[in-house]
Amino acid sequence: MIERLSIPDVWTFSPRRFEDERGSFCETFNARVLQDALVGVSFVQDNQVSTYRTKTLRGVHFQAPPRAQDKLVRVLKGAILDVAVDLRRNSGTYAKWVSVRLTAESGKQIFVPKGFGHAYLTLEPNTEVLYKVSDFYSKDHERGVAWSDPDINIDWGAGESELVMVDRDRFFPRLADLPPYF
Repeated sequence: MIERLSIPDVWTFSPRRFEDERGSFCETFNARVLQDALVGVSFVQDNQVSTYRTKTLRGVHFQAPPRAQDKLVRVLKGAILDVAVDLRRNSGTYAKWVSVRLTAESGKQIFVPKGFGHAYLTLEPNTEVLYKVSDFYSKDHERGVAWSDPDINIDWGAGESELVMVDRDRFFPRLADLPPYF
């Protein structure tokens, strides 16, 4: 089932899960099921991330054109608060963000299109995240936005002193200081 969020270009997908006495089965990705929602999107790479500590913040990341990426994100183990920030200057939702709690148990996934920054905060220790991307990683096109930018004002549910993050993520520029990538 697909559910549009308050920024309609970002949506969640909850695949059907079948359970019996042995356990469960679900198709985590099926191009035919998602074909209408993924018009023009084709995934070329899967990335898996293991994060050991709770309240680890990864992001807010994006790749600049022409290497921008669509992402389909899911949790294999644990839980995250997943955030998408609209970076499209001519969008009616520019600088707005949406978030969703993703857990391994629910199987819910989030689609983050090109033109959005992406970040997540781990809510459980030893969380594992898997995401599909529509273009290959390019260090030359890797960019980010300040996680604490007051013009975006993301509610992380935790203060800076509680967060675990690398310096790169801590010191990205504010949105107002970025060129118009999208």
